[in-house]
Amino acid sequence: AEILHLLGCKEEDIIMASGKTGQGVEEILKAIIARVPAPNDNSAKPPRALIFDSVFNEYKGVVASVRIVDGELKKGDKIYLMSTQAKAEILEIGFYAPKFKAAEKLENGQIGYVVTGLKEVRDSRVGDTITKLDKEGVGLSSVALPGYKEVKPMVFAGIFPREGDAYQELRDAIDKLKLNDSSLVYEPEHSHALGFGFRCGFLGMLHLDIFQERLKREHGLEIIITVPSVAYKIKKTNQEEMVVHSPQEMPEQDRLLEVWEPWMKLDIITPKDYVGNIMGLVSDRKGRYLTTEYLSTGADQRALLHYEIPLASLITDFYDKLKTVTSGYASMNYEITGYEKTEVVKLDIWVADDPVESLSTLVWRDDAYQVGKKIVESLKESLPKQQFVLKIQAAVGGKIIASEHLSALRKDVLAKMSGGDYTRKMKLLQKQKKGKARMKTHGKVEIPTEAYLAVLKR
Repeated sequence: AEILHLLGCKEEDIIMASGKTGQGVEEILKAIIARVPAPNDNSAKPPRALIFDSVFNEYKGVVASVRIVDGELKKGDKIYLMSTQAKAEILEIGFYAPKFKAAEKLENGQIGYVVTGLKEVRDSRVGDTITKLDKEGVGLSSVALPGYKEVKPMVFAGIFPREGDAYQELRDAIDKLKLNDSSLVYEPEHSHALGFGFRCGFLGMLHLDIFQERLKREHGLEIIITVPSVAYKIKKTNQEEMVVHSPQEMPEQDRLLEVWEPWMKLDIITPKDYVGNIMGLVSDRKGRYLTTEYLSTGADQRALLHYEIPLASLITDFYDKLKTVTSGYASMNYEITGYEKTEVVKLDIWVADDPVESLSTLVWRDDAYQVGKKIVESLKESLPKQQFVLKIQAAVGGKIIASEHLSALRKDVLAKMSGGDYTRKMKLLQKQKKGKARMKTHGKVEIPTEAYLAVLKR
């Protein structure tokens, strides 16, 4: 009953099937013929094909999986991709059976593959429309198939090799992954604490998790991922609008007029016993409650909770917290709904009166004190002591909101004196005091990787 409610179908529509034994396969094939409408006869129209997948093949180049909506495409045809404006020649065309099975052409209503010879997947995007070029190089159809939307990264994070000398290996690995992932964006980035790495953009947290797993499994790389951030839309006081992906891109507060952040529609399925825990968790993460649906009855009753929530609330540890408060029984799904105005500020971290850019972060104004306090306390525990008192501060717009002091290493300058005049001892102590004051003014502190990682795990 729960599955029927979720899918909105009837019990008689469900076919019992097994991939292991082959049970129900024939029934599924017959149901496809009976239930799925046949394609319209558009064979006389100018060729149009919908790209529903695209991969990079080491030997063939970019291979696009397509459905022919109008007309036909043949081997040797010159083609045009409407959104990317890329032009190519069909080097091979055919069906999946299930491997590549070459054919002379694909006709209206058929599904197959097209070998384009293109070198980058980003030129053959999912949802794009392929049409045929005439002898003058003009597309035979000028109307793209409806529904195409260019995907844009929503979650951004710094990716650094755990071993500093593995930068080139990381670069080569990301370049290879990019061949089959047109939605991945990246650019070089440098951190004083972590060295050279990349700032990467992902469609969501699942995309980031898969990327991390592929780096580890396929390339044997151990990486450090900085705290993810979202793409904020901002308007500056000069009315200029832009999108920022990191704290370093955020203007100073006095030059900032408005900020918008992405919001998501969040659906959570859970046993009814955990509804209260989930409501508390989502409320703490600035979520808005919409409705509750109950999917079944009896002791094992389950609820479907609908919320709206900022994407920034989901991208850190929300899923882990959800599993904790529901003993692992809850599942969730989310999709972006748009942008809403918000109060976001840049939280700067200062160590020994020097700003540490790699520790800056974007936070909600209401959370700035709590986040800043946790960071400075974490740094106090993880930074090595210096010869002088170390000042660790968190600031917003130049105003200090949290501060800690790390006591200095004490060197006993009187240890070698077995006796002597009292005034001589005082002179040594005064000399040490002046030296520490000078070090406090001019001393520079290097943030070790261990301290940076401690902040990331806060």
